[in-house]
Amino acid sequence: MHKPPAAVDRPLPSENSQPEIIAGVDLGSNSFHMVVGELRHGQLAIIDRIKETVRLAEGLSASGDLSPDARKRALDCLSRFGERLREMQAGSVRAAGTSTIRRAREDSGFMTEAEALLGHPIDVISGIEEARLVYNGVTHSLPPTEGMRLVTDIGGGSTEIILGQASNPKALESLHMGCVSMTERFFPNGEITRAGFNKARMAARLELRPVKAFFRGAADIEAIGTSGTILSVESVAQALDLAESVITLNTVEALIERVLEFGSTSDLSLKGLSDRRAQVWPGGLSILAELFNTLRFEEMRISDGAVREGLLYDLLGRLQHEDARERTVRAMVSRYQVDEQQAERVYRTGTDILSQCAEAWRLDNGLATRTLKWAASLHEIGLDISHDGYQRHGAYIVENADMPGFPRAEQRLLAALIGGQRHAINQGSLKSLPRTWRTLGLRLLMILRLAVLLNRSRSAAELPTPVVSASEDGLSISFDADWLAENPLTIADLEREQGYLTQIGYKLVTVGAIRQ
Repeated sequence: MHKPPAAVDRPLPSENSQPEIIAGVDLGSNSFHMVVGELRHGQLAIIDRIKETVRLAEGLSASGDLSPDARKRALDCLSRFGERLREMQAGSVRAAGTSTIRRAREDSGFMTEAEALLGHPIDVISGIEEARLVYNGVTHSLPPTEGMRLVTDIGGGSTEIILGQASNPKALESLHMGCVSMTERFFPNGEITRAGFNKARMAARLELRPVKAFFRGAADIEAIGTSGTILSVESVAQALDLAESVITLNTVEALIERVLEFGSTSDLSLKGLSDRRAQVWPGGLSILAELFNTLRFEEMRISDGAVREGLLYDLLGRLQHEDARERTVRAMVSRYQVDEQQAERVYRTGTDILSQCAEAWRLDNGLATRTLKWAASLHEIGLDISHDGYQRHGAYIVENADMPGFPRAEQRLLAALIGGQRHAINQGSLKSLPRTWRTLGLRLLMILRLAVLLNRSRSAAELPTPVVSASEDGLSISFDADWLAENPLTIADLEREQGYLTQIGYKLVTVGAIRQ
């Protein structure tokens, strides 16, 4: 079994240096990808992504020759990538050729032309290096964990499997099966049959058999899937109401049955499935089904990170132990010129209230505390656009920005809190969250709103800690009567807040010099 190479730490570029454009280019067997990032305040911000389906594996002969059509598609794509890199003045670029380029003849002249058009060297990387980069891309695209992760990436010509703990890969494997090669082999001329699926799945099991012992057996493994085949499974499953937030074996089996309703890949049409992906989907589904069966995981989460992101973070030389979300929030605070003292005041008040509500409202978990901290840090980023409706501007930024480390659900939760921090409460944004998070989101929103309200004066004077108790239908909050008497505007704001909460079926009971 292959072990990962020793990590090489690189110094983090100065956060005070001028923005630098860097890029990662992944020359895959089915698609070529390019992702371009800019280093801003020490944070990598994704500023462009390009993907083109070139179907390079379809044009590779047994002797390693590329067909004229596949060669032209690839070179035309790299010419466009090179033009974009020159326009953006990318300073550092790492390009990597994977499975099909590994198997292509070296004396064909293809690589010389490809590098000239791209304008940068192209590394032909091993399958194990490809697996390491996949893991690197995934770990930088998800929240950190100290637990075990099993990452799988089904490409056009190979499938990568990585078992890792935290940011460190422990075992890596690259198998010679991909969605393009399996579809060509078992679904010739695009003909879809049950016999074809059965043979493809058996072939996948045989490929997995020699390595399966390295990737199963550990307790509490979190399975993560990435790249085209798996992302398309998530898209189609959600469009057909077969899955919500994770993929299971039952999901994949149901999709195979749907695919069998079509006689040919040229006729294959399902909501959420692109025409180009449909041409190689049967082979990819066969591999995914046997990954579930052979490696024995119950469900799979999805990550947008893959080889191209791994290439970028290799260039950046990030500190592996740091929470990518913390770095993202710090960068946004700097970028949008947030008043950090006000953000800290809101955070202190919010955590005082949260600590008193945590048990009754079941908020005694790391997610609630971290989310409140990030929401307080970012709640005023919309002021950089306009004071009028700044909460809406802030919510839009957070919901649509590239925020490395944040899963989509956490990003939407932050946007809901920032957008709902003042004025009437619209619960529509909370409905985009997973069902189990909606009550959490509403309760955190109520806490953030109070924290913002109580610090509206932006005073540096220390705010007396209110005494708070929570119930299923609202909050009771007590103040020092003398302090309230000296802050009549706060009294008016609290009375208004009582009305807003009443509109959504919650109570705010105040004790002190406030009229009830």
